[in-house]
Amino acid sequence: MSLKALGDVTYFKLNNEINRPVNGQIPLQKDQEALAAFLKENVAPNTKTFASIHDKIAYLVEEEYLEEEFLNKYQPEFIEQLYAFLAEQSFVFHSFMAAYKFYSQYALKTNNGEEYLESYEDRVAFNALYFANGDEELALALADEMIHQRYQPATPSFLNAGRKRRGELVSCFLIQLTDDMNSIGRGINSALQLSRIGGGVGITLSNLREAGSPIKGYEGAASGVMPVMKLFEDSFSYSNQLGQRQGAGVVYLNVFHPDIMTFLSAKKENADEKIRVKTLSLGVLVPDKFYELTRKNEEMYLFSPYSVEREYGVPFSYIDITEKYDELVTNPRIRKTKIKARDLENELSKLQQESGYPYIINIDTANRANPVNGKIIMSNLCSEILQVQEPSLINAKQEYDVLGTDISCNLGSTNIVNLMSSPDFGKSVRTMTRALTFVTDASDIDVVPSIQNGNHLNHTIGLGAMGLHTYFAKNQMEYGSPESIEFTDIYFTLLNYWTLVESNTIAKERQLVFHNFEKSSYADGSYFDKYIQGNHQPKSAKVKELFAGVFIPTSDDWQVLADNVKRDGLYHQNRLAVAPNGSISYINDTSASLHPITRLIEERQEKKIGKIYYPAAYLSNETIGYYKSAYDMDMRKVIDVYATAQQHIDQGMSMTLFLRSDMPEGLYEWKTTTKQTTRDLNILRHYAFHKGIKSIYYVRTFTDDAEEIGSNQCESCVI
Repeated sequence: MSLKALGDVTYFKLNNEINRPVNGQIPLQKDQEALAAFLKENVAPNTKTFASIHDKIAYLVEEEYLEEEFLNKYQPEFIEQLYAFLAEQSFVFHSFMAAYKFYSQYALKTNNGEEYLESYEDRVAFNALYFANGDEELALALADEMIHQRYQPATPSFLNAGRKRRGELVSCFLIQLTDDMNSIGRGINSALQLSRIGGGVGITLSNLREAGSPIKGYEGAASGVMPVMKLFEDSFSYSNQLGQRQGAGVVYLNVFHPDIMTFLSAKKENADEKIRVKTLSLGVLVPDKFYELTRKNEEMYLFSPYSVEREYGVPFSYIDITEKYDELVTNPRIRKTKIKARDLENELSKLQQESGYPYIINIDTANRANPVNGKIIMSNLCSEILQVQEPSLINAKQEYDVLGTDISCNLGSTNIVNLMSSPDFGKSVRTMTRALTFVTDASDIDVVPSIQNGNHLNHTIGLGAMGLHTYFAKNQMEYGSPESIEFTDIYFTLLNYWTLVESNTIAKERQLVFHNFEKSSYADGSYFDKYIQGNHQPKSAKVKELFAGVFIPTSDDWQVLADNVKRDGLYHQNRLAVAPNGSISYINDTSASLHPITRLIEERQEKKIGKIYYPAAYLSNETIGYYKSAYDMDMRKVIDVYATAQQHIDQGMSMTLFLRSDMPEGLYEWKTTTKQTTRDLNILRHYAFHKGIKSIYYVRTFTDDAEEIGSNQCESCVI
C-alpha cells in the first residue's frame, strides 16, 4: 500500500497487543482500538471524496476505473436510491483484520496507489448493480444480502465486478489431457491462457501413457507423466499476470497409474531436481478398490493407460477401475505392474506428513452420488469442484475435431451466522443463486473452447458456506456434537432446497435446462426420494430453537419441488460446493469454510507489514470453551460434520485435516504413542471414505517448534 499519509500509525502496534495476555486474559479491546485507529489514520485521510454519488461514478467512469455499460442499465435516481439504502444499514467492520483486508486487497485505488476510491458500501453497490444486470429489484435484494454479509461472492467476483480493468469473475478451471501430443500441447497453451486471466488450474494426467510404454511409429518408449508435470509447472511460473500473482495449478493422477510412485516422489524435499515440482500441487484420484486392497493387505496392479485405451476405446479416466479391476488383471493385453497396496498407502501418508499433499479425491464416491449423466474424473485446485467432463479430440493443427467439456468454477459463499439471522432464508438463497447465475451466464472463456463449451452447456455454479465453527461457538455448541451435526444437516438441506427451487424457476422462465438434464436423476425424480421419504425437521430442543421462524420443507414440499423439476427442469447442472474461502472470511468476520479454527488469536504474516492478529469472532468468556483448536480436536469430528453436509451438496468440499506432530494424549484410542505416524493418516483417510467424504484437501501438521507463546494459551478472556 502506497498511500499519502502513513507516517506514525498506531494500529499495527495496537493489533499486536492482542496477543500479549494481561493478567492471564486476552485484551480484546485492543483490536477495537486498532480498528478505530486504522479507519482514522489510514482510511479517512486517504479516501478521495466527492460532492455526490453522481460525481463519484462519473469520475470513476471517465477515468476508466469502472465499466460504463452496467451502470447505464439503471436510472441515476435508482443508483442514488440504492446508495441511500446501503447508508441506512450502517455497516461497520467488526475487527481490524476485516477492515485491513478489505482496504489492502479489495478496495479500488487510484492508479498511483495514493488514494482509496471505494468504501465497502461502494464495492457492494457495484457488485449488486453488476450482477443484477439491470434488474432493480434484484439489485436491491443483492445489496441487502451483501451489506449484511449474508452472501459473499468469491474473491474474483467481488474484486472485479464492475471494474474496467479486471480479471475474470470465475475462480478456477479444470482441464483434462488425452494420450497424445496434440492434447498435451493444447493443454499447455490452455494452462498459460487460464493462468494469465486468473484463477487456479486443475489438470488430470491420468490418461497419459506411463514411462516405458511404446510409442507407435517410433523407436524407444514414452517418458511418462513427470516431464509433462514439469512443463506445466514452468507454464504457471511464466504466466503469472505480469508478476502480480504466482500462477497456480494442481495435477491429478489415478492411484492405479503406473507412474504413481514417481508422481508422489516429485513433492519430496530430497527429490531429484529433474522430477521435483516446487509450486505445483498434487492430487490423487482414489477408486474404492484401493481401499479394499489396503484393508485386506493385498498386492495391487497398476494398469497402463495406453493399453487400457487400446482395449476399451476410451481414455483411462473413463474406465471404472473398481468394476473392471479383476477383468483388467486377467486380460493379457493390458500391461500391468504389481506393488503392495499398503506400501503405496504409506507413501501417501508420508508425503502428507511432509508436505500436506496429495489431495485425495474419492472418485467412486463422487460418481456414486453424482445426480447427472456422465463421469467425474478429477477436481480443482481446492478439491471442492466435482463435475462431469467429456474428452476432446484434437487434430495435428491443434483444432478440435471433437469439442469436449471442461470446467470453470463460479463460486460464492453463505455466511452461516448472518444467514441464520435473515428475515427470509429462502429469499436470501434464491437471490444468491441469481447472482451466481449471472457469473456463469457472463463467463465466456473463448481462449479455451472446451471450458467455454462446458460452461455454455451446463451453467454450473457453486454456492457454499463459511463460519460454521463461529456459529457453533456463538450458540454454545461443541463442534462435532450431536446438536452441531443436526444443525449442519438442516442448514445444508435448506441450501439444497432453495437452490433447486431457484434453478427450477430460472429454467421455467428461460425454457432452458442444462445439457443432458433428461438423463439425470433429477428428471426421473429419483434424486428427491431421500427427501420425500426422510424427515429433515429439527429434533432436539436446541436446534428447534435455532431454526425457529425458518421455513423447513416437509416431505410434501419436496414432492411438489420434484414434480416441478420433472416438468420444467433445472437450469444449473451443479449448484453447491464448499470452497476453503480463507482470505475473504476475514472480511466477513467469521471462521473459514466448515472447519474448526486453529487458534483463538490467529496469526497472519502480511508480506512486508509483519504479523497481524485476528481474534476468533464473538470470542468471549461465554464462547471461549467452544473454540477448541482444530489441532487439539479428534479429526473424526471434523469428518462427521463434513460428511453430514456432503449428503446435500452435489459437488465437494475443501475439507482440511489438522494434526499435531506430537498429538494430545488420549485423542485417538488406537495410539500407543503421542507421535504422529503414517498409520494415523491411513486410519483417518479410511474413516473419511467410509463416511462418504468425496475429497480431502490439505493435511496440515503443526509442529511443536512452530508454537508461539501468547494469548492462545489463555484460559479466559475479557470482552
